[in-house]
Amino acid sequence: MFPKQSHRLGAVSAILIAMLMASCAVTPPQALSLGEQGSFAVGGTVVTQAGDFDPIKPTAAGQSFHGDHAYVFYQVPVSPRPLPLVFWHGYGQFSKTWESTPDGREGFQNIFLRRHFPVYLIDQPRRGNAARSTVPISITPTPDEQQWFNTFRVGTWPNFFPGVQFSRDPEALNQYFRQMVPNTGPFDADLFAGTIAALFAKTGPAILVTHSQAGGPGWLTALKSSNVRAIVAYEPGSGFIFPNGEVPAPMPSAAGALEATGVPLDDFLKLTRIPIVIYYGDNIPDAPVTNPGQDGWRVRLAMARMWAASVNRHGGDASVVHLPEIGVRGNTHFPFSDLNNMAVADEMSRFLQRKGLD
Repeated sequence: MFPKQSHRLGAVSAILIAMLMASCAVTPPQALSLGEQGSFAVGGTVVTQAGDFDPIKPTAAGQSFHGDHAYVFYQVPVSPRPLPLVFWHGYGQFSKTWESTPDGREGFQNIFLRRHFPVYLIDQPRRGNAARSTVPISITPTPDEQQWFNTFRVGTWPNFFPGVQFSRDPEALNQYFRQMVPNTGPFDADLFAGTIAALFAKTGPAILVTHSQAGGPGWLTALKSSNVRAIVAYEPGSGFIFPNGEVPAPMPSAAGALEATGVPLDDFLKLTRIPIVIYYGDNIPDAPVTNPGQDGWRVRLAMARMWAASVNRHGGDASVVHLPEIGVRGNTHFPFSDLNNMAVADEMSRFLQRKGLD
């Protein structure tokens, strides 16, 4: 009798365990339906060496060199929204920034495809898949990843910040470090802005989404192209532009002084014609600290607020959102790929909806 009862209870337990496992299983995402996808180069220059090309004894003479273009991968979902999103990576990054997250979840590329936005992912000139530079640079492999761990505000090496929205799985950190790539030529904000303006000539009206170092060239792109209908900037770290005569003094920090630059007022006023939102994540101090990985972001957030105030003072529509102040906590320098990137995407979607851009 007892063995039979034990067997019966074991069978029931197995069923209950199976049901529990099924209820806890992660539901796979629905299939994406794409109407179109592809890739292309845009912008750039051609350098031609003087002389005649000899196909038998080739030298540089008479030959050409195509470079300084951007590489663009795009996807258009079925039933797309009217305005595409153009995603521009930050320093040391390429289009991987917007793809799968370091811990393997969907990034903004797929999140916004599922929300029916056409997406264009950029590799800026002299970076990633657009590495062919017309100007040389020396590339020296230098161990620096612990410094970037700090600067990207994952924590203070080797410790993660309490509550930080970054996976503690060692493989996530491995993937994070491996998405970094070098510059293959000098950084040239004006050149890059002209190249991305050429992309906007191809896409037509679209929304520019920038990260970090792309923030500065992003403002310049809006000066060069009326097809930039809005800018969403994640943690811009440099390149803030003010009207001539209104440039603030350099802002000192443990990471060095942050400086802004001036442009003619007529150019600056172009930024007042489009809605702009800037997002910053967590663990940014509100008073000076000795850790440069954090203190540099203190002055960047302060500069962004001064910049938005300048845009608004001239009749614009710019806002700075410090995510922990609205209850979205624990974000690093990469809010769009953090563990809570869906909540970050929802904030961006609400901005687009409020501004009639979706």
